[in-house]
Amino acid sequence: MARNVHDPTRTLRPSWLTVRVYDHDDRWEPFSMYSERFTKLTPYVPGEQPQDRSYIKLNTNENPYAPAPGVAEVLQAYDAETLRRYPDPNAEALCHLIADTHGLKREQVMVGNGSDEILSFVFFAFFDSARGPLLFPEHTYSFYPVYCDYYNIAYKKVPLNEDYSINIDGYVREKSCGLIIPNPNAPTGILLSLDSVTSLMERWPEDRVVVVDEAYVDFGGESAVSLIDRFPNLLVVRTFSKSYSLAGSRLGWAMGHADLIQALYAVKDSFNSYPVDTVTQKVGMAAMADRAWFDQTRGRVMVERERVSKALTALGWRVLPSAANFVFAGAPALDGKAVYEGLKAKGVLVRFFNKEGLTPFVRITIGTAEENTALLEAVASL
Repeated sequence: MARNVHDPTRTLRPSWLTVRVYDHDDRWEPFSMYSERFTKLTPYVPGEQPQDRSYIKLNTNENPYAPAPGVAEVLQAYDAETLRRYPDPNAEALCHLIADTHGLKREQVMVGNGSDEILSFVFFAFFDSARGPLLFPEHTYSFYPVYCDYYNIAYKKVPLNEDYSINIDGYVREKSCGLIIPNPNAPTGILLSLDSVTSLMERWPEDRVVVVDEAYVDFGGESAVSLIDRFPNLLVVRTFSKSYSLAGSRLGWAMGHADLIQALYAVKDSFNSYPVDTVTQKVGMAAMADRAWFDQTRGRVMVERERVSKALTALGWRVLPSAANFVFAGAPALDGKAVYEGLKAKGVLVRFFNKEGLTPFVRITIGTAEENTALLEAVASL
């Protein structure tokens, strides 16, 4: 069932699955216009975007700081006349910059419209039920089961440890067509060390792809990109949305062995040969080229994350250890739904996940110092 965007605690049947037609006997009868596979989809629901008032928006893990100054310069100087031309289909200049930044070769990089599009290509290219289910954590990014349903891929959720950390031993014991894990995990924010990822890869079948989704790794983790040359079945997926402050541009990339990247290009060119527009390619280059700005803004997020974590802990909250740009935390006397509703009434948006095992918590994006202070004041008055 699809979730109601305006109320994250409710579940509704989508009204668009069935239409009614007029038959020859002047009777209305239900008639489905849609394929069977379509009617079984459960779409991903992003964080709510209410318009009824002004909110402190800490529910969608956006970066609270502006992108690098060079991004604005690109936009201001851009010649709109060039938009009549198609973009470079392979974003060669951007891919070269990404490769140079991460110590890779050009053929080990591909970009797409956000990491979600990259993940869609990944699911199509590497995972199928004929070789077993796809594995991912019990509590993780909720787009993974959506893509499994979309591509008809069986999947199995591997339980987390009692402390909500990922148990790598639980994966190597399972027969599967592959594995995907976010690192840090979402929505918990808990990081797997590079040693743990290495241990997993050393025990994983060489003919099964492992995807490490590193949307949040820049906020305190160590990337698995250093393992790519050692493990040809490892694919690392990244995004410009978080640490580069470009959520509105929809830009992501994949890094891995050249054979894996070529497979992704084959999928891309069977779906959309020109996925990343010209402006976004240039904006992405401007953002990635400014390493000083990148380090400064992610550093500010990490400092604020520790301040928020300590303040919530002092109020008696349970705060999971986060290496992301958010914290996953639960109040001592209120469940997550009550916290979400109470903070929303005070003008602060956080994310509540109405799923068994997650209901004691809310996910709180780290905002600016001023936003975080307002959050803590609202929390103290719950």
